[in-house]
Amino acid sequence: MFSRDNARACVVLPVCLGAGVLLLTGCTPTLTVSTQTIDPKPAVSITANPQSGTGIDPDTRVVIEADLGRLTQVSVLGPEGEVPGILSDDGSLWTAVDTVLDYSANYTISVQAADARGRVNTMDSSFSTLEPEKFFTAAISPSAGETVGVGEPIVVNFNKVVENKAEVEAALVVRTSQPVFGAWAWRDNRTVEFRPKDLWPGDMNVEVDLNLTGVQAKPGVFGEANTTDTFSFRPSMVSVVDANTHTMNVYRAGQLLRSIPVTTGKPGFETRSGTKVLITKERSRIMDAATGGTSLEDPDYYRVNAEYAMRLSYSGEFVHAAPWSTGAQGSANVSHGCIGMSTANGEWWWNLNEIGDVVIVKNTPLIQGDDGNGLTVWNAKWDEWLAKSLTGPRFTRPTTGLNSSEPMPVNLDKA
Repeated sequence: MFSRDNARACVVLPVCLGAGVLLLTGCTPTLTVSTQTIDPKPAVSITANPQSGTGIDPDTRVVIEADLGRLTQVSVLGPEGEVPGILSDDGSLWTAVDTVLDYSANYTISVQAADARGRVNTMDSSFSTLEPEKFFTAAISPSAGETVGVGEPIVVNFNKVVENKAEVEAALVVRTSQPVFGAWAWRDNRTVEFRPKDLWPGDMNVEVDLNLTGVQAKPGVFGEANTTDTFSFRPSMVSVVDANTHTMNVYRAGQLLRSIPVTTGKPGFETRSGTKVLITKERSRIMDAATGGTSLEDPDYYRVNAEYAMRLSYSGEFVHAAPWSTGAQGSANVSHGCIGMSTANGEWWWNLNEIGDVVIVKNTPLIQGDDGNGLTVWNAKWDEWLAKSLTGPRFTRPTTGLNSSEPMPVNLDKA
């Protein structure tokens, strides 16, 4: 027989009926039944840019992202094989290394990602880039393999008018072995130039990258290809001419080599003051005043054979040997605008200098600006130069393996 206490020792028994729970009472041992719903779908989702489609702009960086999970496998294949990329530290973001894609090319994307519980999601897609109908190209000066003086600016000439100047300028990269502070500036709609705030350091290699693929000079006109040009600056040669003292101080790598007696332009034919760059080099040259419009009857007409001649301007300023004026060299200005010196000094100076080296003329009444009469970019004040830039001043980027043994140029204002 049960006692009254035993009869009252009843328990509640939960019983699952379908999705519900029925509570029963009875004098039976306690029994617990539990359920758990398992979601078979992974929580992680995958997105890719660009998405599937055609006519994708080549100026597109491929980016793949996993939300609520990590990327475990990424494969992006293009016409040149696997596209390299970088995975973020948390594994949620993959970014292509290259910023541009090929023109008229097919790409496929295959991705796997896993959530925190190890459940895997996959995504496969493909896209193709547009095929431009019109292209533009560019040429760089100095050209590849050249060795030039420290007065040479970097000049990029385009074969089409550039309307999107800021976009094109941003695609141009200058690399040097030591940081150089400079800026691009537009001379016209087809020409952009790069110069440092001061003269280039000498004895240095330079690399210029034109990353024009995917860049539009104007709507519908795309850069044909990315190109790279590498050239060198030789040790700096800077000659400073003072028309008041009739001397030329010659510096190599900032060190004074020689002070030479010279003569500059006489009244009415003054040599222009300013920073000039040597643009031609000739062992001898016939100089005829008639080319400048002087008649044969004019007392100032001349025709001479000038030895050791190097041109400073398109209008006819040269540095050359002038044995006919040695009596005035070092004491008076008697030339028709050229800088003259003795034959011995002319030969010595000519042998030391090359195209791109610098001649600075001081203390004459005529001032040369950045007027394009030669390589005159150094005559623009820095704020004037920056006013023609769309991306502003910058330091050049480093190039691995290049080096410069020469210090920054001497302060020529005090030379």
